[in-house]
Amino acid sequence: MRRTPATRRRGAELEEAILRAAADVLTESGVPALTMDEVARRAGTNKNTLYRRWPHRVALGVAAYRRLAATGTVLPDTGSLRGDTLEMLRRANSTWSSPYGEILRGLIAAAGSTPELLAELRDPAAESAHEAAWLTLLGRAVARGDAAPEALHPRVAYTPMALLRNEYVTLGVPTVPDAVLAEIVDEVFLPLVRGRSPRGSASAPQGPRQS
Repeated sequence: MRRTPATRRRGAELEEAILRAAADVLTESGVPALTMDEVARRAGTNKNTLYRRWPHRVALGVAAYRRLAATGTVLPDTGSLRGDTLEMLRRANSTWSSPYGEILRGLIAAAGSTPELLAELRDPAAESAHEAAWLTLLGRAVARGDAAPEALHPRVAYTPMALLRNEYVTLGVPTVPDAVLAEIVDEVFLPLVRGRSPRGSASAPQGPRQS
């Protein structure tokens, strides 16, 4: 039987095939198994094609991870600021301890102190969308009287995630106990958003306390 020659892929089609192959390697075997040889084999191309686009395997891994991570954020709606915030933290905690989180930790370790690669791991568009989601969540709480209007500020809204990330960095763990997530919400975030008041005001509006 005569073999039908494969259609030669170029441009975006070829790049998509390479990134898909690299993403498959990452999800199946992790960062240590990501080699230019293996990705080229799976993508049906050669290493030179990969090296023309990415200087080394870590750069390719970062690009493949960003492809994996390109998903939207669906906001929870528990009916309370406490419930919504806790659910968002639990989702983030679950992601960090998931196979995707393991891939990210592996890439961060492989990137070492290379600022360009570390910067690529941070997708500005994705981070902006994530921060906007937190601000939307807080805005809904203000609308139903669950938080002071003066609390509607991007830095205030993102405080829970900043504190959660600090736990990962300082403790070096892949997951944070649920009790710590509750502390972030109950001991820091809720007092912060309910205690905000206009500058110079002696009292702050209080939203209904959630059990």
